[in-house]
Amino acid sequence: MTNLEVIQELYRSFREKDYDAFLHICTHDLEWIQNEGFPQGRTYRGAEAVIEGVFKSNNERWEMFSFQIDRYLDAENSVVVIGAYVGRHRETQKSLRAVAAHVYDLVDSKVCRFQMFADTKTIWDSMVR
Repeated sequence: MTNLEVIQELYRSFREKDYDAFLHICTHDLEWIQNEGFPQGRTYRGAEAVIEGVFKSNNERWEMFSFQIDRYLDAENSVVVIGAYVGRHRETQKSLRAVAAHVYDLVDSKVCRFQMFADTKTIWDSMVR
């Protein structure tokens, strides 16, 4: 797979909760950096930590949660994805739409690093009554 195809597969695995596929396309020492100010935002190390601390946590907190992709930018060993988080918070029932950019670094067609840049205020606004 090309690096762009790997990232497309990553989003598919997230949407379909195919955690085995996610593990397969990431390096064992994956670094996953979420914005400061993002709910539970911090740096996660390893794909298993991302599955537990990010993906499964999102499933618990959000009735619906996804990342709508506007475009991909292929930059050799990096792929940038521009889009928006959309969803509805389980507790508040408020809708969410927060513009974001994701930057992925790859080595040997595996994701080794992720960094997000998102509008965290919009996210928090949907979580607070």
